[in-house]
Amino acid sequence: MNSTNEEMARLKARRLAAIKGAIYTFVLGTILVTVCGNLMVIISIAHFKQLHSPTNFLILSLGCVDCLLGVLVMPYSMVRSVETCWYFGDLFCKIHSSLDMTISVASILHLNCIAVDRYFAICNPLRYQNIITTLVVAIFIGIVWLYSLLFGFGLVFFKGSLASTDELIISNSCVGSCFIQFDKHWAVLGLLLVFFLPAVLMISLYVKILIVASRQAKVIKEISGTVVSQNGNKNKIKANRERKAVKTLSIVIGIYLLCYVPFSVTTVTDLFLIFSPPVVIFDTLIWLGYFNSTCNPIIYAFFYPWFQKAFKIIITGNVFHFGSSSINLFSD
Repeated sequence: MNSTNEEMARLKARRLAAIKGAIYTFVLGTILVTVCGNLMVIISIAHFKQLHSPTNFLILSLGCVDCLLGVLVMPYSMVRSVETCWYFGDLFCKIHSSLDMTISVASILHLNCIAVDRYFAICNPLRYQNIITTLVVAIFIGIVWLYSLLFGFGLVFFKGSLASTDELIISNSCVGSCFIQFDKHWAVLGLLLVFFLPAVLMISLYVKILIVASRQAKVIKEISGTVVSQNGNKNKIKANRERKAVKTLSIVIGIYLLCYVPFSVTTVTDLFLIFSPPVVIFDTLIWLGYFNSTCNPIIYAFFYPWFQKAFKIIITGNVFHFGSSSINLFSD
């Protein structure tokens, strides 16, 4: 009888080890894609002069945010999720949670800045170059990073507390946990300030943008049926590029909302309901949010032909050739 129980225990241990190994492999692959993909975006915009524009500098900064998530946050979250324990101490738990929150705040604020940029580009094109300059974008990027750092670290270190092990029964062998608890009022205020209100603003701007872009598409269609000058053709090409940029960035924002809405809604309902969802549900929703950073560079590569060309040049090593920064990425 004892030998049978021991055999069953060994079999269970082998199955558990196999499952953990599979999860580690999948998550490590996701982290690798996240880091490498966003590095491609960063190198492309930083290296190729043709991509030096206010909009692309915002995308570059967003790529830095996503890359930092893959380097500084996801590896430790992976160990916590797979092992169902936290082995890195209470102080690093707070640092890790602060970085996690900082990056989440920075992501949505970058998307808000991109929405404002596209709003002026589509809805007020005559004033766009005078309003949205590289200096203005640099100032906004600096403000976003500073605000995100102050909010993330300030909220966790001054208003957050570590949940006790008794409150988080994850597994019998767990010797530590890393989940930050907040007062109900601070939790709701934080979600309003860093997610719901920015999300409403972002969606409102893009609804306006899509309405205006639709009107412009009708005008371009009418113009295309008549003989136009060379300048008219250039304006048509530029307008088509602007519409494609709006479409692509709309998909980026849509995926962001799909990845983060479930976690935000679950957090709010957990604050006001007696029944709390299992920790594994929260952990899964956290990783759904992380997955957004994996998707962004894939979207750029799929929808932007010039990014595809830039990626190819980087991968093949041609980026190290003299004059590669001046390559025309918009040519056929």
